[in-house]
Amino acid sequence: MKNWEVTIIEFQTESGDKKYKVTRRMPSLIVAETKVFSSKEQAKNQFEEWLK
Repeated sequence: MKNWEVTIIEFQTESGDKKYKVTRRMPSLIVAETKVFSSKEQAKNQFEEWLK
């Protein structure tokens, strides 16, 4: 059974570049995994993969 919470956040670096942070969490085990992408498309692909 999967109980992951998946989020995607857009942020800007100090140099002004846009980045996308995709995080999945399992609160019951206090576990999280985060990946950062420079491409919105890559971030969306990871987000969709983790929702499966």
